[in-house]
Amino acid sequence: MKKEDLFDVIIVGGIYAGLSAGMVLGRSLRNVLIIDSGKPCNRQTPHSHNFLTRDGETPAQISAIAKAQVLHYPTVTFLTGKVLSTTIIPVGFTVETASGQQFNARKLLVATGVEDLMPPIAGFAECWGISVLHCPYCHGYEVHGQQLGILANGDTAYDMVRLIQNWSSSLTLFTNGSSTLTPEQRQLINQLNVQVVETELMAIEHEQGQLKTLRFSDGSDYKVDALYSRVPVRQQSDLAVTLGCDTTKSGLLSTTEFGQTNIPGLYVAGDNSSPLRQLSVAVANGGKAGLWINSELIGEDLATRFPPASLLN
Repeated sequence: MKKEDLFDVIIVGGIYAGLSAGMVLGRSLRNVLIIDSGKPCNRQTPHSHNFLTRDGETPAQISAIAKAQVLHYPTVTFLTGKVLSTTIIPVGFTVETASGQQFNARKLLVATGVEDLMPPIAGFAECWGISVLHCPYCHGYEVHGQQLGILANGDTAYDMVRLIQNWSSSLTLFTNGSSTLTPEQRQLINQLNVQVVETELMAIEHEQGQLKTLRFSDGSDYKVDALYSRVPVRQQSDLAVTLGCDTTKSGLLSTTEFGQTNIPGLYVAGDNSSPLRQLSVAVANGGKAGLWINSELIGEDLATRFPPASLLN
C-alpha cells in the first residue's frame, strides 16, 4: 500500500458531528475522507434551535452551510455513499461502500447517529419532529403556553410532566393504557392539574405532519397543539460494534470525552454516543474528537521521525 493511498482519517457520517470533526482535521492539514449516505434522523424536522447564529434554520440549511465550509479546506474530500463494512488492518482501517469502493485510513471516526423507532400508532411517524416532539429544549419555545399532550407512562411520564410543565401549564398525560405511575408520582401530577388519560391511543390525525386530533380506542378524541413523547432508538450503523466497540446499558457507543473507544484508532461522536440529542452537542463532540485524533496522529508521526534512542541500538 502506497502512502498516497492512505487517508489520515475516514469519517463515516457527514452531518453535524462528522462535519465538525472534518473542519478541525482539515484545518490541521489532515487528509480526510467523509462518507455520508444523506439520510439524517432529523430530516423531516422543520427547524433547528439552540445553535448560536443558526437558530430557527432548517437542519438541511445548517448542514449545507457546514459542508460548504468544511470542503473549503483542500485536504477534505466528501463522498455520498453508504459504508457497509470496516476492517482493522495493520496501518489502521479499511472501509467498503455499497458501491464496492474501498478506502484505507490510519484513524476511523464513526458519526452515524441513531435511528428512532416509531410505535405502531397511525400518524405518529408522519408527525415526528414536526408536532410530535421529543425535546422541549429543541421545540418547547415554539409551542409554549399551548395545549400540550405527553404520551408516556411510569417513570418516563413522571419525568416528562415535571419537565414540560415549565413550558405550559395546559398539559394532559396520555399513558396509552393502564397507568403505572406510583402514588407519589400521581400526587405531584395531580397537584400540577395534569389530567391523566389511560385509554389506548389509536391514531393521530394530522395535515402534513401537523397534529389535529388524537383518536382513542373508546371512540373519544382530544385536541392538542403538540404531543411530547420519547421513543426507543437503535444504532443507525453497526460498524463500530462490529469492530468490537463497547456499548453502554442504554445501547450507546461507549466513549471518552474526546471520542476515544476501547478499539485503538477508532473514534465515535454524535448521537450514537451521547444521550443529549442536540445539534450543538453533536458539533461540540465532533470537534473534540477531531482535536484528539489530530493530537494522536502528531504523536505517532513524531515517534516515527524521532524514535527513542533505545530503539536505535
